[in-house]
Amino acid sequence: MSWLTTTLIFLPVAGAIVVGALPLPRYWVGSLASLISLVEVGVWITAATKFDFGSSSLQLDQQRSWVSDLQISYHVGQYAFSLWLVGVTTVVMAACVIYGWWVGRERARAYFALMLLLTGAVVGVFTAQDLLLFYAFFEAMLIPLYILIGVWGGADRLRATLTFVIYTVVGSLLMLASIVAYGLQQGTFDLTKMGPSTSTWLFLGFVVAFAIKSPLFPFHGWLPVTYRESPPEVSAVLSGIVSKAGLYGLLRIAIPKFPTVAHDWRVVLLVLASISLVYGSLLAWRAPDFRGVVLYSSMSQSGLIVLGLFAFNDLGLDGAVLQMVNHALISSSLFLIAGMVERRTSTGEFALLGGMARGRPALATVVMTAGIIALAVPLSTSFAGEFLILAGAFQQQWAWAVIGATGIVLAAMYMLRAISGVLHQEVGPAVPDSALDLRAGELAVVVPLLLLLIGLSAYPNLISGRAFGGGDRAITQVISPGGGYLTPTIDRVATGASELTSLSMSDGPGPGRMTTCTSSMGQGSCQTVLVIGKDCTPKPCTVAVHGNEVVVVGANGGKATWTRYAP
Repeated sequence: MSWLTTTLIFLPVAGAIVVGALPLPRYWVGSLASLISLVEVGVWITAATKFDFGSSSLQLDQQRSWVSDLQISYHVGQYAFSLWLVGVTTVVMAACVIYGWWVGRERARAYFALMLLLTGAVVGVFTAQDLLLFYAFFEAMLIPLYILIGVWGGADRLRATLTFVIYTVVGSLLMLASIVAYGLQQGTFDLTKMGPSTSTWLFLGFVVAFAIKSPLFPFHGWLPVTYRESPPEVSAVLSGIVSKAGLYGLLRIAIPKFPTVAHDWRVVLLVLASISLVYGSLLAWRAPDFRGVVLYSSMSQSGLIVLGLFAFNDLGLDGAVLQMVNHALISSSLFLIAGMVERRTSTGEFALLGGMARGRPALATVVMTAGIIALAVPLSTSFAGEFLILAGAFQQQWAWAVIGATGIVLAAMYMLRAISGVLHQEVGPAVPDSALDLRAGELAVVVPLLLLLIGLSAYPNLISGRAFGGGDRAITQVISPGGGYLTPTIDRVATGASELTSLSMSDGPGPGRMTTCTSSMGQGSCQTVLVIGKDCTPKPCTVAVHGNEVVVVGANGGKATWTRYAP
């Protein structure tokens, strides 16, 4: 079934060519693009049924040599966490394409071709296993966005496009320099074969590029004007899907490929994540319009997710992946709802809105449902994701959990304000009595997204418990005749794919302690690690890998053997 991943990438690309080439009327162009998007969802469902969630190895992969001299290849495949991101991409993109069809976008052939190209490029980002291929898809993702914003955006669309271009080009150039240097240093660009690097500059090049895309403070300057001036469905894609490309880059590249540097810069990234969380929440609370609340809440949620990623433990990582999917569905739903409100009132300003719940039960229901789940009320999927992240942050340091909880409280404030500003209070001057309730086509777009959120609320473990694969693992302790003995403790062990590369070790008459770096990225080799500690005491000590055994020998001969087991 290796063809499934390639099909997920190139089916929408082929569809874009067909849609752009056929001289069909606008209605039929939109119909064909919507059908292709729904088929894409069906292909993903097929891939999910073939996926072994008990394994953390790369699956549904396909590789062909591209530039053999530089070890560059077309290499695609999916890990469990990337499968979920591909799935939510296909669903959200289908909803946005159908919304564009419903509202009747002008220049339909170009518009729908660009939306389908964007779908293929984003799926490529989440599945590429070669760094240069990842960069190619990363850039291909941006080109349709430039055009979609610049042509179909609002009155200030040119400034929005220019701002977006400047920020993303700077990030892309930094990432390209880091990719080339890292690949030449390693002798390959294959992510499954590249070893860890200790270069701070290369790490920062990747992090800045991903922070711009997420976005994180202080790289969020493009956010307000771009999200406000884009068509609602494009804003939904930017917030729900494109931002996840940056967070995915941190998860897939920055942390596992630069473990020591990531550990050294962990506090800095946690501080930026905390600022993004609290500052974004405050901006959302003070935003004068519906879109403003949603766009700044996206920045806040990105900060929360990065908090989970850099907690460097199971709870934080599982919560981060779950919250990526949650936010993709919530944010895209809210932006689409904002577009539906704007179509009826020609504004999203709270000062001109209000009272729209009267006589519009469908609108009131979807706004309340999306808002309540976004509030992270207990038993909702967003509550599960945020609780996991906070628990992971607490394990790292209680102060990070306090900051995260503060951001969540602020989220309740800004979301309640948004619900009240649209649905309740007095009827605003921009709300005509003739404004209709949501039509069947609009409900067909947003209700499936809300149903998925409700389903995940019933069973969030579907994602959080299957984000990295694998099950319980066993650790074998070996007592050395050399004197001391060690008790290995593993943060997470991925099936046949973990590596102990750094440790903190003590020998003595009683149980010692060893903190290890192990894989939690689901790699298929011993090259991806998470850093938990990096000192070796007493010095010197040695680490030797023999098949499935990692042997650590201390200065006085104390030895520990860690054995990896398949599930």
